[in-house]
Amino acid sequence: MNELRPKLFDVMKSYTKKQLIKDIISGIIVAIIALPLSIALAIASGVGPEQGLYTAIIAGFFISFFGGSRVQIGGPTAAFVVIIYGIVASYGTDGLIVATILAGIILVIMGICRFGSLIKYIPYTITTGFTCGIAVTLFIGQLKDFFGMDIASVPSEFLDKVIVYAKNISTINLTATLIGLLAVAIMLLWTKVTDKIPGSLVAIVVTTAIAYFAKLPVNTIGSVYGKLNSAFPSFHVPSITMNLIQQMISPAFTIAVLAAIESLLSAVVSDGMIGDTHKSNAELIGQGLGNIFSGFFGGIPATGAIARTAANVRNGGRTPIAGIAHCITLTIILLVLMPLAALIPMTTLAAVLLVVAANMADWSSFFRLCKNAPKSDIIVLVATFFLTEFFDLVVAIEIGVVLAALLFMKRMAETADIKAWKYTDSPDITPGEAEKLREIPHSISVFEICGPMFFAAADQLLGINSDHRTKAVVIRMRSVPAIDASAMKCLHELAERAKKKNIHLIFSHVNEQPMKVMKKDGFYELIGKKNFHENIVSALDYAETLVK
Repeated sequence: MNELRPKLFDVMKSYTKKQLIKDIISGIIVAIIALPLSIALAIASGVGPEQGLYTAIIAGFFISFFGGSRVQIGGPTAAFVVIIYGIVASYGTDGLIVATILAGIILVIMGICRFGSLIKYIPYTITTGFTCGIAVTLFIGQLKDFFGMDIASVPSEFLDKVIVYAKNISTINLTATLIGLLAVAIMLLWTKVTDKIPGSLVAIVVTTAIAYFAKLPVNTIGSVYGKLNSAFPSFHVPSITMNLIQQMISPAFTIAVLAAIESLLSAVVSDGMIGDTHKSNAELIGQGLGNIFSGFFGGIPATGAIARTAANVRNGGRTPIAGIAHCITLTIILLVLMPLAALIPMTTLAAVLLVVAANMADWSSFFRLCKNAPKSDIIVLVATFFLTEFFDLVVAIEIGVVLAALLFMKRMAETADIKAWKYTDSPDITPGEAEKLREIPHSISVFEICGPMFFAAADQLLGINSDHRTKAVVIRMRSVPAIDASAMKCLHELAERAKKKNIHLIFSHVNEQPMKVMKKDGFYELIGKKNFHENIVSALDYAETLVK
């Protein structure tokens, strides 16, 4: 059970006052970084700005308290924007809440079932493909507010967005565009000044002040969303129907997988920064509880945020207390300063997310894979990218995983091989090779199987041929790590064919897994214990006594 125990309980045994001060300072700094991002990501997701803070506060607390990482900071991230926007557009807020709670339940189950280590089996090509796809979709989604376009509603589909933008290009607000460009410039240049204060916060303060005091004609959060709620979120149970649950299962599963991948990736990165090892299954449970309670308190899906976690480490945070301090700071901001957020220009928030989108996509890896990776990997990468763009993230991940699995099985089937041994008098042996070969009578045929024998490669077993002189067939299996039911079926067919021709089947060096399957299947008893040998020498000696 130690594997599922929250990291907080471990670190408190040796906690000091000095570390408490560092954690509180780091938590305050991370909260300042999280503030603009939480609001911007909520708006981009199609929900109210307060819901971004609700998520960072509620989900962030549970992720820090129950998670398996010392320094993980939880909250809304850009990876969820596309899927949340689609859910809200199709099923409304209740649909989103149900999907968030279901995703949390799935994550808790994954943690209890020790699925933390299985996330590594999601191929890198898929994560790169959908991350770049999300980045492009997120970038395109911000253009309306960045340019201040007068569009009543923007569709959720990628192509429809582009068409709507093209039709309304004449409604671009030059003032809003200039404010947005100023915000981008501040964020890009501020990193050269200091990294202690986030450039996004500086951009928001400067552009908000300019827009407010100059009374510029730009949309603000207040003009679009009205008065913002500055009260602490209340517990709310959504209206749940069985039909809604069935519709939300698929997107909830995608949210859960995304949350698991991103949070565990963030935990691995932070482990390298602080020299620690996270508990992956406890982290999944913490993420699950964070999403469950985020849903019940009106929030959106959350996960571990790599940028905020790294900022926590750089500013001295070393325990989950820093994450809890970050939640308390955001709560104070929500209760005291939230009305001021209504003054923030929409174009500034769009600018913040444009920079986030540009930074989240690893285009160098994308194009390097396209150039250097095997064709099968390129197919998975490109397919996942375009499916993310033109369909949705659920379809992209489902088809991407299936496609990757099929191509992997094809590749494994190609590595499986069955070779016939040569005789000393074979006409095609190279000079000097005959002296290295053991003399075997032509009445014995020897075949060596290399690679896993599973359903995609099983039919190769039926290719084991013998001529009229053959009285014994020796099958060497030292290079077969695993075998499945399809391969066993082919072995049974091979045994029946050998029996009809009065040929002895002899097996050499059968490994643990194939032997276990053979015994369970009854094949071991069918062939007989005497026909299984530990090595090829013993098998050949036995075969020669039979043919004599």
